[in-house]
This record gives sequence, C-alpha cells and structure tokens, in this order.
Amino acid sequence: MLEVEQLHFEDALEDSPHSRHLLLVFEKDAMMIKKYSQNMQNCCQRIMSAQNELCSATQSLAQLLRSYEHQDFPLEYGDSVLAITLRQFATFLDDISSVHQVLAQQFSETMIYPLNKFLQADMEEITTMHEMYKIASNEHEQSISKYMKQTIKKDDKDRVEINREIHANRKRFHQTALHYYSSLNALQFKKKCFLLEPIMGFLHAQRTCFQMGQDMMVKSDIEQFLGNIGSSVQEVHTELAKETQKTVEIIETIEKQSQHKYFAEPPPDMPFIPPNTNLSNITGYLFCRTKQVLLTAKWERLYFFTQGKFLMSQPKEEVIKNPEFAGSLVIDLSDEGIVVESCQIDDRRHTFQIVSSKKTVILQAENYRERDEWIATLNNIIREREFTKLAPAPSKKKDSSGQSTENISAASNTQTGPNQSTVASISTTASSETLILDTPIQFDLISPSEENRAVSSPQSGPPKRVNPFDQASSIVLNPAFDNAAFSETFTTRFLGSMEVKGDRGEQLVHSTIRQIMAARAIHNVFKMTESLMVVSSEGMRLIDPSNNIVRVEFALQDISFWSAHPDNNRLFGFITRNRTLAAPGSTDGKPSEADKNQNASPSFSCHVFESNTTAEDICQAISTATKVAFQALMKRESEHHREKERPSTNTSSSSSSA
Repeated sequence: MLEVEQLHFEDALEDSPHSRHLLLVFEKDAMMIKKYSQNMQNCCQRIMSAQNELCSATQSLAQLLRSYEHQDFPLEYGDSVLAITLRQFATFLDDISSVHQVLAQQFSETMIYPLNKFLQADMEEITTMHEMYKIASNEHEQSISKYMKQTIKKDDKDRVEINREIHANRKRFHQTALHYYSSLNALQFKKKCFLLEPIMGFLHAQRTCFQMGQDMMVKSDIEQFLGNIGSSVQEVHTELAKETQKTVEIIETIEKQSQHKYFAEPPPDMPFIPPNTNLSNITGYLFCRTKQVLLTAKWERLYFFTQGKFLMSQPKEEVIKNPEFAGSLVIDLSDEGIVVESCQIDDRRHTFQIVSSKKTVILQAENYRERDEWIATLNNIIREREFTKLAPAPSKKKDSSGQSTENISAASNTQTGPNQSTVASISTTASSETLILDTPIQFDLISPSEENRAVSSPQSGPPKRVNPFDQASSIVLNPAFDNAAFSETFTTRFLGSMEVKGDRGEQLVHSTIRQIMAARAIHNVFKMTESLMVVSSEGMRLIDPSNNIVRVEFALQDISFWSAHPDNNRLFGFITRNRTLAAPGSTDGKPSEADKNQNASPSFSCHVFESNTTAEDICQAISTATKVAFQALMKRESEHHREKERPSTNTSSSSSSA
C-alpha cells in the first residue's frame, strides 16, 4: 500500500479551521504540481518541435541531395559518381527521415498526450472544483446567516422555506467538498504516474525507433530501470482504481450518514436524535453576540472549542491569514460562580449564555440539540473543576489519646507554619465520590526542616545541596555527576510525592498521579516548585534554577520504575527506594535498633512531576541513562575480574619457577 497523504472526507461538512488549513496545504501542493507540470510540458514541447524540425530538415536534405543530379553544372557530364553517391545518401536519409517521423509520432502519443491530458483534464478539474467549492461555501454561509436571523415570531412557512434553502445549500456544499477532497486526494496518486509516464514514453520511443542507439539504450540497468518504472506506474494505476472505488463507497456512506446534518433544524419526519449530555469536550460553530452597532447587537459566527478549563474561539478566516493562530480565550470555565443556561435575547432562537463574575458570553446554536449539548458539556466541565465542592466534609476519628483529630491532617508532627498545607492525607469513606488516599502526600519540594532556612546561596557556581525530601545531610553528592557519559536537562514542576506499596508498575504510577492531582484540587494547592531535572548516567538531580542549588539527588539504583501518564503527555512519575536514615541520637551514622525493626521491609515513594516537554522524552532519557550506567558497571566488573585473576596467574608462574 502506497503511503499517500489524504484529506479526511469526514471533516468536509464540519469545515473547521483545522480542515481549512489542511485544505490550503493540499491546494498549495496542487498549484505547485500544476506549475511543475507546465514547465515539463514546455520542455517536452521543445523536444517535440525539435524532433519535427529534425524530421523536416532530414527530408529537405534528402531532397537536396537527390536534386544534385538535376543541376546543370558546366563541368559535370551525365551520371557522375558523386551524383550516384548522393542519390544513395538521399535514400539513407529518407530511411532516417521515416525513422524520425515515427519517433515524432511516438513522442506525440507517449510524451505529449499524457501531459496534456493531465493538465487539461485533471488540473483543470481541480481548478473548476476549487471555484465551485468557494461558491458553495459562500452560499452556505449566506443561507446560515439568513436562517439564524429568523425571529421566534417569524411565520413557520418562511422558516420552513429558509430551512429547505439551507438544506439545499449545505448539501450542495457537502457534495462539492467531498468531490473536491476526492480530486485533491486522487492528485496525490496521479502525480506519481503522470509525471513519470512522459519520460518513460520518451525513453521507450528512443529505444524502439533508433536501432543505431541500441548500444546506448539497451542495457541491463536501463532495462531494469524501465521495468521498475513500468511496474510502479502499473501499481499506481491499480491503486488509483482501488482508491477511486473506495472513495465512491466512502462518499456514498458519508452522504447517507449526513442527511440529518444538512438541515439546520431537522424536520419532523426525520428520526429524533437526542442531545448527548455526557460529553467532556465539544467543538463546533456558534454565533456569538459581540459589541453593539448603534442600536443593534452584532452577531458573529465563530468556531468554538473547549481546551481543558477554557472555552476558546477561532474565526474561519483567521487560519487562512495566520495558519499558526491557535485561538482566542473566550472565558475561563473555572471562574467562581460561573453559570451556563439557556436565555432569550434579541428575539433569536436557541440562545444560551455563560455568566461569571467577570463577564457574560451570549451564544446561539443552530438547533435545540446543539444548544443542549453545549450547555450540558460546559456544565460537565464546570462540575469536574468544582468537584471538591460536592465532596463530603472530612470525617473525624478518635486517636489513641482520646482526642478528636481530622483525617485530613499534616503528615509530620514537625510540620507547622505556612507550609502546613503542603502535606495531607485523605481517609477512606463510604461515599464512592471520595478519593482514597491512605498515605500522606507531600506537595512542596522543600522539606519541613528547611522552611526556616534563609536562602543566601550564590546565583552561579557549582551545585550545592540543601537537604530536601528529608534526605540525611550526611549523604554526600556524587562527585562524578558532572563528568557523566550521558546527561540531559529538562524543566519540570513538582506536583507531589507519596509512599507506595510496590516498586514498579504502570498502573501504580498512573493511580498515584491521579490521587495526587485530586488531592491538590481538594486542598486548593496551586503552587508548583519549578526545578531543572538533570538525568545522567550517574544519577538524577533536581536543581533550583534561581541559584543553581541541588535540591535533591537520586542514585540510579534507587529509581525502580518510571512512566508517563497515558492521557496527559506532560505528567510523569517515578518510584524510588527510600534509603534508611540514621537515628537522631546516633553518632556513628548507623540506624538504631528501633529503626531496624521498623524498616525491616523496604519502603518506596512515587514522585510526580509536570514537564515543559513531553513526558516520554524524560522517560526515554532515564532509560538511556540506566542503560549507559549498566554498561559502565559491567565494564568495571569485567576489568576488576581480570585484575583479580592476574595475581593468581603471577603466583602460579613463581611457583613453577621455584
């Protein structure tokens, strides 16, 4: 199957800005193909003219040679040898002229005709379809505007007539777009054969007609080349035939499935299609009420789409002027007290409004189903952002001393002051809507012991450690880190860290990411600590970008698993093994007996970050770093093993000498 770029027929009716931009790319490609084909036609026409001129000149030369004997030269008598020779040359030239004539005829059939057919039939068809597409699009836009201006009090007969008009225009636009897309898609196949056939015909004609050029034309490589091109062209023709049949079937299927979309308001005889109220995102064209012009408001048709918690808009014409335009922010759906509801304004139908404390946005859909789908989807997004308001209040329980404590509490007794909200846990409740987080979560990258430390580090120079993540200060930074064989740096933001039961598993990492993100929303934690994550074959470091201080360092042997979030390519997490820390009263740096009993089994933590780049790049960097480190370790062990074998070999040699 040939890899050919194609336009998607399913996007023809929606006619989104993205589809228009993709269509512009195909139209630009078609214009370049047309210009290139015209240049090739000019070159081939020159060859054809030259061949005809060569044929004519050869015939003229033959006639001139034959007329020699009819010249009345004063010193020439009878049939001279020169005249006989020239007569024989004239015969040869007649044969050569006939060969050139046959060659010119073959040039006309195999070289000029395919190019003329391609330019006059296929390219002109695309040009005509382009004009028809523009006309159909303009008529469609005009009919939509005319329909949307219909008032509620308008006569039903007029509304039905306009509805039929928009049906006809929309159907004509859809059919024109489908055939236009089909022509542009077919052009991608045709250019792979119609640009090769003239050259192949030229070579075949030369090879067939010029026996004198047999040594030059009939070679194994040329034979193979022509055979390969012939096979490729035949394959393209076969694929084009299959694609044409497939395109016809797709167009018929899409036309059947799109009957209800041709009407702005489906007629009563059509099957009822209820609105989908379970969507989490939605896109489509709406009319937006903008600033007032004199005494009337201005309504503008824009393409709206949801992106996370934002409602965005994009004019259709803007993508043509500026292809990189990504859209404008209409309203933030996470604003406090935002409400989406239907309304009646300017005597227009199917209108609804989005009201917040900052602004009000009034929109109009084509029919009630689109309006209800937009209202339901926007409310779904608002409820998703405000699910913490629907969560039950945290329950209370008695501790061992009999005092009442909340289940949402600090994870450490030493955690006080402004950073108290950075560590929290959520208990199990009977409600299915409450998330279950049975372990403390740390939201701040700086540990509790560092909250009172004054930041007076230099802005440049070598990295210095600041003892985050509650790592013991006795841990010394790896001096070989700066000379690592592999190193990559990424900009990341710390989202949270919590203890997990296992040391690996994508499901474990993904579940931890969801729990941490949910806990951040429940506790309204918006602060994220930005760090430079340096991944190298010697370990991983998180560096404060403001003062070049090392916040934390992980050894590669402590990182057991890493994975990116499947739905958000900027979220990722990795699991580390928690090293045993020395007891506070210990002076030799060894863990106490109580710690040994308490930490008999290893513990693990999962750390979640958000990256500026894709999370897959960071996960790939960690994989590469561990691979390089493992190769270096195996090399060192191999060298160490060889060094251990040398003394024994030397001892054996000494014993033999003795």
